[in-house]
Amino acid sequence: MKTNKVLVGSAIVVFVVAIGLLIYILNISKAFSYLTSDSKACINCHVMNTQYATWQHSSHASVAGCADCHLPQNGVVSKYISKAKDGFNHAIAFTFNNYDNAIKISDDGAMRVQDNCVLCHSSLVSAIAANGDINHRYDDRRCFECHKEVPHGKVRGLSTTPYNLGVRYIE
Repeated sequence: MKTNKVLVGSAIVVFVVAIGLLIYILNISKAFSYLTSDSKACINCHVMNTQYATWQHSSHASVAGCADCHLPQNGVVSKYISKAKDGFNHAIAFTFNNYDNAIKISDDGAMRVQDNCVLCHSSLVSAIAANGDINHRYDDRRCFECHKEVPHGKVRGLSTTPYNLGVRYIE
């Protein structure tokens, strides 16, 4: 009987400690910030500082945040599925330090960005398609292959972006 009480008491203590550690980990990792569309969540990991700093000084900063370009805009479910998939991949890459210093967008992410370029600039895309502009014919190229400077600037090195290691928030 006494052994039962010790086991139950120990299980309760282990459970409370585990819940405490979970809350601590969620808090320290700013996990709940990833549920928002706030662009500041993208710089919880310092590896995105350059992208954030260049976006801050771009023409898109006042009209579109990170989520507007990098996440699907066709519903909450697809948005959070993409966030979960990207978050898992980022967590693995950052935890095991197996990513390149020159961050490159995934094929899935590039497709989402392309879809969002066309979505936001639909009237422009329609006019270009209607006029058959030779510089903008639809083939396998993505908008950002030519428009590389939008919205992250022409040069994306650590030495070329102001305040990239101590990113300043512009509100």
